[in-house]
Amino acid sequence: MTDTMNLNVRISGSLRDFVAEMISDGDYENVSEYVRTLIRRDKERAEREAFEALKARLRDAFATPDGEYEFLSADDIRRRALAAARR
Repeated sequence: MTDTMNLNVRISGSLRDFVAEMISDGDYENVSEYVRTLIRRDKERAEREAFEALKARLRDAFATPDGEYEFLSADDIRRRALAAARR
């Protein structure tokens, strides 16, 4: 079974006119389809931005000379994680 969410959004003026035009032009069958498309696009944008940020962090990490890294054992990492969790 799929969980769904019902939305009730009020728009007026130029926003209402714009949405009505999008529907009447045949780009979308109804307002719900239009809103779902906008949400999908926004989700894709957010995922793309997160991926680009990750790529930038990885690029920076790989550009760092090896001598600047600190060796940590698994126990060191666990200790740091536990200490951080206690804060």
